[in-house]
Amino acid sequence: MDLIKVSATSRTAAVAGAIARIVREHHRAEVQAIGAGAVNQAMKALILATGYLRNDGIYVTFVPEFADVTIGDNVRTAIKLVIEPSADSNFSSSGLSTHTPRADLPQV
Repeated sequence: MDLIKVSATSRTAAVAGAIARIVREHHRAEVQAIGAGAVNQAMKALILATGYLRNDGIYVTFVPEFADVTIGDNVRTAIKLVIEPSADSNFSSSGLSTHTPRADLPQV
């Protein structure tokens, strides 16, 4: 599974579509953003993706984490959003297998 990297200029609808597609296919998505503008775009995309997924009966939870990223010779701190289906998700209607989510994740 690929890491979705978001910048301040990323289109939220495109990122939201990628999040929804990856959650449907892999039952987990990871989004990484560095900087306030990028984190803003990532959060807007996550909110939009929850609507896309909710239409299919898939409810997600997410946990924000810090990640160190090396860019050139510099180490930057990124925000990583780990997104997974919640226990209320219905994968049977979308043809996907059921998934046991992490119980420690808050529901979005």
